Amino acid sequence: MATPLASLISPPLYPAAAIRAAEQAWHIAHPDDTLMEKAGAAAADFAAARALDTGAPILVLAGPGNNGGDAFVAARQLAMRGFRICLVSRADPARLPPDAAHAHAAWRAAGGACLADIPPGQPFSLIVDGLFGVGLARDVTGIEAHWIEKADALACPRLALDVPSGLDADTGRVCGIALRADATLSFIGAKPGLLTADGPDHAGEILVDTLGVTAAAAAGYALTRPEPRHHLPPRPRNSHKGLFGHVGIVGGAPGRVGATLIAGRAALAHGAGLVTLGVLDTRVAVDYSEPRLMFASPEKLVQERLTVLAIGPGLGQTPPARILLQAALAAPCPLVLDADALNLLAGDAALAEAAARRAAPTLLTPHPGEAARLLDCDTATVQADRIAAAGTLAARFSAHVALKGAGTVIVHPHGRYAINTTGGPHLAQAGSGDRLTGLAAALLAQGMTPVDALEAAVWRHGSEGDQPRPP
Repeated sequence: MATPLASLISPPLYPAAAIRAAEQAWHIAHPDDTLMEKAGAAAADFAAARALDTGAPILVLAGPGNNGGDAFVAARQLAMRGFRICLVSRADPARLPPDAAHAHAAWRAAGGACLADIPPGQPFSLIVDGLFGVGLARDVTGIEAHWIEKADALACPRLALDVPSGLDADTGRVCGIALRADATLSFIGAKPGLLTADGPDHAGEILVDTLGVTAAAAAGYALTRPEPRHHLPPRPRNSHKGLFGHVGIVGGAPGRVGATLIAGRAALAHGAGLVTLGVLDTRVAVDYSEPRLMFASPEKLVQERLTVLAIGPGLGQTPPARILLQAALAAPCPLVLDADALNLLAGDAALAEAAARRAAPTLLTPHPGEAARLLDCDTATVQADRIAAAGTLAARFSAHVALKGAGTVIVHPHGRYAINTTGGPHLAQAGSGDRLTGLAAALLAQGMTPVDALEAAVWRHGSEGDQPRPP
């Protein structure tokens, strides 16, 4: 049965290799019960409920692999239920995988036809996209690219089987061109590429049908809603500010103090007991909008006994900033590194080595540009495989990493990862990352583990910003 991904708690994410392994294990254990028939039937059930009530036919696009086989089964099942079907495919039956070839033959035996192109001027009640699935390993070109472009222009709902055709199931990268689906029915489990990079713009509503398959344990999961571990316990009535941690935030070079103020305000708003700012601009010693924030010299603050230290918002990359970062890396408390702290690490091997050697937990919150500088590559390389980029940073710095962006990727030092599902493009503005820094520091200060604090901070940050702001 198809279940909306958003209704599940921490659903596992399976890359293409894990899906293929699960399919192979099922085939060995159930040689007479093909997953293709199950997937096609599930797709037909879903398509029947989503087709517009116009009497127009359903357009089914069937590709040259097993995804096309799923589409042939769905077309046959829908036709048996009385739907008019227009199936478009140029797949050579002799070159189809065995199960897909059987599905093609069954479609033809039932009287189904295969058109060589989408009929011009024909309206449709629904499009079922079964061109390319998790096995896509090239850019989509030629007639298939033409079909995707035409399908995207048609005025009807679009249902993708497993992944929208042209979207890399592992990375969310568009391979030349990709269908923009209104819904994606993902079989066995959700694919990470649906949730990050270009995935959210192409997948639409994501639903999962396991088809009764139990896959192996997954290395990643989706942050759809908080687990109990992502919540702080209720505060006792007999409380005082000292119970909820002291956060220090260092940054605020001249002209950039706002970043530090935003981080500090976020830390207070999310429950830190005390927040002290160490700003490099000595002219600023009070925040009149949030007078609860304390101020200290940054040189003194990095030496204090703090519950959590964050450094980077508005820090700059001057020699004094480097000295402060060097001192911060020696702090015995959890450390959150953002913005210019990351840029300084990227340009200084000694600082990077000191960060990697830290005994206390370290959290990095780079955007793709900062991640690229840390990895000595370009931003496009980071965005081409966000999970791999975040994983490399987590391993290199023994850190908990949140690679910000569409589908923020969180990777922990042990390699397990999560992809966040909250937030939107309205968070793409100055100060958004500074709020995340303060939020993560506040949760750490109140006793959350680094794993839970970073995941909860990213989820909350996105959830709070899910409503677009007025222009």
